[in-house]
Amino acid sequence: MTAGTRDEWRGWRAAAQDALYAPGGFYRRVEGPAGHFRTSVHASPLFAGAVARLLCRVDEALGRPAALDFVDMAAGRGELAGGVLAALPADVAARTRAYAVEIAERPPGLDHRIEWLAAPPEGASGLLFANEWLDNVPVEVAEVDAAGVARRVLVREDGTERLGEPVDGAQARWLQRWWPLPGEEGLRAEIGLPRGEAWAAAVATLRRGLAVAVDYAHTVDTRPPFGTLTGFREGRETAPVPDGSCDITAHVALDACALPGGRVLPQREALRTLGVTGARPPLTLASTDPAAYVRALASAAEAAELTAAGGLGDFGWLVQPAGIADPFPE
Repeated sequence: MTAGTRDEWRGWRAAAQDALYAPGGFYRRVEGPAGHFRTSVHASPLFAGAVARLLCRVDEALGRPAALDFVDMAAGRGELAGGVLAALPADVAARTRAYAVEIAERPPGLDHRIEWLAAPPEGASGLLFANEWLDNVPVEVAEVDAAGVARRVLVREDGTERLGEPVDGAQARWLQRWWPLPGEEGLRAEIGLPRGEAWAAAVATLRRGLAVAVDYAHTVDTRPPFGTLTGFREGRETAPVPDGSCDITAHVALDACALPGGRVLPQREALRTLGVTGARPPLTLASTDPAAYVRALASAAEAAELTAAGGLGDFGWLVQPAGIADPFPE
């Protein structure tokens, strides 16, 4: 499946790239990401509804153009794009051009209004939304050796690791700026330079509107001392083994990805601004309309999951306006 041989030592970036995206790789499987882990998109339709409301805000900021673009980066099997179209007001949906960007083949039965692409369209005007994309942009891993030197971690297809050459050049400069490692043996970092480059390239395709990246994130003041590289298989966290059998992911230094004018806010704050509060329905509704009360209670539980501390609510939203005002109040 992978381009390298099983016994070849490679950096984590090359190994993960093949394990995830090469022919037969994890993200080319029929079951898609939903078969292995749960994202905000899969947790509740409330998430797609919130993104639809955000798209409506962008629409207003753009002056309600004749064509409004919604670009779903790392679209999985198109769940978010379909949910957003379903949640939009009819007049907005009629003007919306939806694009699902994914390397896998178009899934059968997908809404015909969604265009399936391998790369984001150039010159889009609207909302580019990347939910849990950057955490799967492969990066190099660095580890401090006994002499206090940060070295690139090499890995074989079976997950065995060893230390390679010292980190240098642009990667060393990125570490110094965004994830400085004290000279203590065993400390690790994920070098997020490719993620910043990938995000800048995606934002550059947007002519006007808003780009949003949503991911588990940390900031320069809260970097984890041993990194976050991990794997997921069939809904469970597992060791990251670059053989194509599992997802390989690491939290994102979203602050390092932000371009001028961009900022990071917690998912709970972003969703509450978009109407997802998790507030319980009034008890009086239980007596006046029991069925509506049960539905509202279920919706509140889903909203609570999306905004929960220690869970999905801890995701970061990198909000990057392109020629419009920031739609989230300070």
